[in-house]
Amino acid sequence: MSAVVAAVVAAVLLGAAVVVLLPARPTLPPVARPRRGRSRARSSRRGAAADRAAVLEVCDVLAAELAAGLPPATALATAQERWEPLSVVVEASRLGADVPEALRALARQRPGSDDLVRVAGAWQVAQQSGHGLGAALERTATGLRARRRTRRLVDSELASARATARLVACLPVAVLVMGSGAGSDPWAFLLREPVGWGCLVLGVGLVGLGLWWIERLADRVVAP
Repeated sequence: MSAVVAAVVAAVLLGAAVVVLLPARPTLPPVARPRRGRSRARSSRRGAAADRAAVLEVCDVLAAELAAGLPPATALATAQERWEPLSVVVEASRLGADVPEALRALARQRPGSDDLVRVAGAWQVAQQSGHGLGAALERTATGLRARRRTRRLVDSELASARATARLVACLPVAVLVMGSGAGSDPWAFLLREPVGWGCLVLGVGLVGLGLWWIERLADRVVAP
């Protein structure tokens, strides 16, 4: 009977290792809620990345249109065709409102468009100093490209860290399997002895805590 229990526990632990390394299907009821939460987080990250790319494109379009001699209101209308959320800024420009403040308000509403704060700063400085707005936005676009390259580098490094953490989390299972194959019986200690129960619970808890902490650190790094 103990051999059967050990085999069952081994299968459960191996299954948990597979779940850690490969995302589970969202159709499975036991993991439906956490997977929905992760799906929403990933969707939010993808939306933020799309907004950042759109802000860079908007900055490029504005700089190009202004360099061609078009007025700022027309340049904003052209940029709106590339990114629809910019419509509130276009409307503010038509009404004679503060365009930099409208850009900052839009940046606060959409987390992925935080780079609009830099566009607003360039716009405001150009208004107050009288220098060319097109040149200021061109320099801003150059800076945004540099930030985007840095974000890509950070994302690639974080992907490696996450993969390493998941691999390390599966090592205890591999050690237990290897120990069983070498003639020892680690399952008997873990399943029959009170000290083994405590070690098993503590080990699983520490592995889960480690994975959670890695994800928390990664989320804080990629946060704008």
